[in-house]
Amino acid sequence: MIEMIADLIAGVLGLIKKGEFQKASLSLDRIYVDFLKQDASFLNCIKKEELTDKLLNEHNYTNGHLEILSELFYAQAELLYAQGKKSESLEFYEKALILYEYVEKGSSSFSFEKQSKVSLLKQRISQLNEK
Repeated sequence: MIEMIADLIAGVLGLIKKGEFQKASLSLDRIYVDFLKQDASFLNCIKKEELTDKLLNEHNYTNGHLEILSELFYAQAELLYAQGKKSESLEFYEKALILYEYVEKGSSSFSFEKQSKVSLLKQRISQLNEK
């Protein structure tokens, strides 16, 4: 399932690169509902400080769900960044990082891909905080 999400996210990122922001946004909304059974706006409203606790304890999410959501938050951040909405994108980069780090802590295996994504997120967050 994670591989399927990765392919869908890659498609969304491709739309963003082409400047097809509306299509990318609609695709993201559809992925939220299809894979997490939640509307994007519901998940977007959860404060980053409460994110893992609320999702794990109140909504019975698993690490798999959190990994999917981290990918979606990353794609959402990329979309907002491409649209010039830097401060809004920062929040999604931070949420994605929180979830990636949480999932990584609970994982029994090391992933270069996830470590690379964590480094990318930290770099982007640092750049946005400098401005």
